[in-house]
Amino acid sequence: MNTRTESDQLGTKQIPADALWGIHTARAVENFPISKQVVHSELIKAYGEVKLACAQVNNKLAYWEDAEKASAIEQACSEMAQGLLMEYVVVDALQGGAGTSTNMNINEVIANRALQLLGKKAGEYSLVSPLDDINLHQSTNDTYPTALKLAAILLLRELEQNILALQEAFQQKEKEFAHIVKIGRTQLQDAVLTTLGREMSAYAEAFNRDRWRIYKCEERLRVVNLGGTAIGTGLGAPKKFIFRVVDQLRENTNIGLARSENLIDTTQNVDVFIEVSGILKACAGNLLKISNDLRLMASGPDAGIGEISLPELQAGSSIMPGKINPVIPEAVAQAAMKVMSNDQIIAQACSSGNLELNQFMPLIANALLESISLLANAGRIFSEKCIAGIRANEEECKRHIENSTATVTALIPKIGYSKASEITALAQEKKISIWEAILSLQVLTVAEYNQLITPEQVCRLGD
Repeated sequence: MNTRTESDQLGTKQIPADALWGIHTARAVENFPISKQVVHSELIKAYGEVKLACAQVNNKLAYWEDAEKASAIEQACSEMAQGLLMEYVVVDALQGGAGTSTNMNINEVIANRALQLLGKKAGEYSLVSPLDDINLHQSTNDTYPTALKLAAILLLRELEQNILALQEAFQQKEKEFAHIVKIGRTQLQDAVLTTLGREMSAYAEAFNRDRWRIYKCEERLRVVNLGGTAIGTGLGAPKKFIFRVVDQLRENTNIGLARSENLIDTTQNVDVFIEVSGILKACAGNLLKISNDLRLMASGPDAGIGEISLPELQAGSSIMPGKINPVIPEAVAQAAMKVMSNDQIIAQACSSGNLELNQFMPLIANALLESISLLANAGRIFSEKCIAGIRANEEECKRHIENSTATVTALIPKIGYSKASEITALAQEKKISIWEAILSLQVLTVAEYNQLITPEQVCRLGD
């Protein structure tokens, strides 16, 4: 294999001749074989956007005399932002150094790609340098958090749309099932009558809250520390660069980013990620609860509750013929559990920074972006592959009503508590249905009974 020699303050290293990464990346790959996960794709693209904005401002401020070199750097940054150089970002997602390995990997790839565009060989850093050119007026400590916030905003926008689609799917089922009366349960015991549509409306409302909270998340992430360099003092960066670079990034991305009024605070304190993660955890909580509810209501099909049927997507067992499992709610529940676990990771990592910097930014980034992606994907398959295909088993709902003591509660306004208790006692003593007990005691006519358990009656607010 043809190689080239690169050097750093620790010595020299042989790098594959055609590799777009260099010695800093090679050392990181050797040092951090930890998670076997690559850096999140959205973080890589967002980092490209940050590098592009920095390059454009440096170019406008005439820090590169060679216009062709400046153009090549900008094009390489743009390619990184478009995801075209993704395969060359090879460092592990979890790494020491607060994200320096990711920053240097991206710096090296952009530098070597710019050299390619100039018709030069990779590694000719006297012409385009990863540090002196691509990292000019920057630090990992301001570029990494800024790229993370940008990536999170873009992913949150996708998540919001997927949760909105989930809300609308449940609203559709609310209308479709509005006429179906069923048993409402508390503590998993029969309680009072409700409608299947009302249950679906409650789920829709929960996701409406999630959608709104996720939408508001973006406001928490728009304030960035780009231009603050190492610890927020702007050391090594001219004022003109500091005051223009965030404006350039905002113009490029069309996202309302703003430079922090206190760059030192925004560099060392990352509590905003705990806040955002908490909102993601709330969404995960709703996904977990509702997916479990659907599994309960669809349990059976012969010996369970069986009020609804979920779409049949794949065989459920290698040993039990005919078994079909609720695989989508199960998968959604697992994604929700992972997000809840990530929330604890994020809280601990954000709280463990020291003095002027949080050294655990790679873990925060990995967990936060994973959580957003998990929720977005889970929300999408939940609405498309499960909720849209739910069918109501009306006959089973009717059978439950006729046999459950919960039905008696709906009769109390007409017959009183004493007679209702008598019906319940007779049904239990004779082991007959509630409906049969009503007929036996002749306390209501068929018309009166049917009127008391209509959808309108059981959903009426108050007596």
